[in-house]
Amino acid sequence: MANLPAAEVEVSEQLVRRLLTDQHPDLGGLPLKLQANGWDNAIYRLGDDLTVRLPRRQQAAGLIVNEQHWLPVFAQWVKVQLPVPVRVGEPTPYYPWSWSVCPWFRGTLASEVPRNERTAFAEELADFLIALHRPAPEHAPANPVRGVPLATRRAAVAQRLGSGGLPGAADLAKLWDELSAAPDWSGPPLWLHGDLHAANIVYGEDALSAVIDFGDLTAGDPATDLATAWLTFDAEGRGRFQNRVGRKGVDADTWKRARAWALSMSTAMLAASDDHPGMRVLGEESLEQVLGHNE
Repeated sequence: MANLPAAEVEVSEQLVRRLLTDQHPDLGGLPLKLQANGWDNAIYRLGDDLTVRLPRRQQAAGLIVNEQHWLPVFAQWVKVQLPVPVRVGEPTPYYPWSWSVCPWFRGTLASEVPRNERTAFAEELADFLIALHRPAPEHAPANPVRGVPLATRRAAVAQRLGSGGLPGAADLAKLWDELSAAPDWSGPPLWLHGDLHAANIVYGEDALSAVIDFGDLTAGDPATDLATAWLTFDAEGRGRFQNRVGRKGVDADTWKRARAWALSMSTAMLAASDDHPGMRVLGEESLEQVLGHNE
């Protein structure tokens, strides 16, 4: 199992306050509070309506730039709210990367909502993907672990399943072999969120409020995003989601790859959950759905 990677730059409240004061002084006096410290970014709540999103390591620096460039485009296509930056921060001698000020979305992370209640937004999430999944240009951001052929993930999945730390590893290995044998995506590379699970979905007032964290955005096989059928929903919600997405035509091989992606991403959640109990729960529940124990 893995712990949170060490920060290459410690993103403290004092640092964020200094950046705001220097570059966006009208925001510099607002209340500031650490909201999350993830693998790639630190997120601070700024006042009542904003957040500040800052890379904590070099590997994430380009992802912020991708969000700054592409989220305004995606927002023109979809009905759900996206964390389109309202201000952009520049690198400085004391902080080396770009950073963003984004909206704060009221609601609850879907990962904190019981799975049987998430069915309420299954069709809305399907509509979001129908709108997003359109052919991407050649200069779309590349991502070596999302939207790619499943064969490229085989070694990583095998390593996680062979670690001795995952429940039902033998059944999962058998299922992975079966699902990952599906033919590769043969269509054009489509725009992808890249990491669409319940912890990146905001739910509020009986509706889908926002989809967040586009750090893995890329282009490729839509099955990567369709994995959310298992990562987010129970059997009932999955059925409603699949029926809605299926109106645009999704073949059986794509759903097989989507389930394989859900298996891969769930095992990754568990492998990285030593210091993130919520991610462990999400990974365990998602693997139960992938295995079909609840159907």
